[in-house]
This record gives sequence, structure tokens and C-alpha cells, in this order.
Amino acid sequence: MEEAHVWDNHRLVASMPLLTTLDQLDPAYDRVLVAGVSGSGKTTMCSKLGARLGLVHIELDSLFHGPNWSVRTTFEAEVDEFISQDRWVLEWQYDQVRQRLAARADLLVWLDYPLVVVMKRVIWRTVRRGVTHEPLWNGNVEPPLWTIMTNREHIIRWAWQTRASYPGRIRQLLTDHPDLSVLRITDPRDTERVLEVLGSS
Repeated sequence: MEEAHVWDNHRLVASMPLLTTLDQLDPAYDRVLVAGVSGSGKTTMCSKLGARLGLVHIELDSLFHGPNWSVRTTFEAEVDEFISQDRWVLEWQYDQVRQRLAARADLLVWLDYPLVVVMKRVIWRTVRRGVTHEPLWNGNVEPPLWTIMTNREHIIRWAWQTRASYPGRIRQLLTDHPDLSVLRITDPRDTERVLEVLGSS
């Protein structure tokens, strides 16, 4: 069943009107979203795009997570305020705001890397944060690694569970927002080439 599902996703992606070559990119995008499963590198890509294009960036997680991993009541209002600006780059996540983010954006960069790449990244990041007690958003730290066994929403389990959801999400996005350009990147080595093109204006 897993192989059949993967094949169905390949066919779904193949039928989408995606940007497939770098010469289709317009270097002058003003509002950019970066999509991908947890661990794919959305925030890193946002930071690089912001620096290259002169776009303001704030981590969406910092607006969402309050102390003790609570959900901040101001989340949606602060997202609305942020995207009312003329030029920005942001991670495309959280169902509460995905549609309004897409409605304002003029480019979505989809980091559709192989599963082995994403899982290695998210596991390494989680272990590193757990060992170093790296402070995250609003005083939160990564929970102990053993909680992967008890927490269904543990980030590693979340990355695994949602790994196959993006083709469907992107297909619906293109249906709802046909004027939105979507660039799919399948190899991490291509990100620098994309940054060069987008920063060439």
C-alpha cells in the first residue's frame, strides 16, 4: 500500500503546473512562502531568501508557540499584521493561516526533498536541541527524546506522519490560487542556484 501511495503522489505531482526550470523564475518576487515537511529546512531557506531579496522574515513558530508550548492567542492577528506588509518571506505552515498566506504570496518554494534527507535532518536537529537544551521560542526547549514514544505530535513522528501530505496540499493550493507561482526543489544542492537566480535583480 505504501508503494502504491508513493506512486500516486508521483503522478499527482507530475500533473501539476509547477515551475520546473530556473529560467521561469522572476527575480523580483515580493512575498514568498517556503513549504515542506518538518525538518526540510523551511526556516533556513526563508532566512537566506530574506537576506538575498531584502525581504523581512519572522519565524512563524515564534508567533505560534507561547510558554510551555501553549498556542498564543495573538497568533492569527500577528500573522495578519505581518503579511499586510509589502515585502516578506515566511514559512507556509499552520492550517489556521495557510489560505491567507497563499492569498498574499506571489511565489511558493516547495522543498520536496527525499524522505531520507528530511528524516536525517529532523532527527539530528531534535537530538542536538535536546542535548544542548537550545532555547527555542518564548522560553521553550525541545522535550526529552524518549517522548517520541508517548507524544503522537512529537516532531520526529510528525515529520514521518505528514511526509506524504504535501502533494495533495500543493494540488489544492494551485486550484485555490491558480495565479500563485510554485517552484518545486527536489535536491538540496539546487537551493543555492535558486538563491542566485532570485537574487539577481
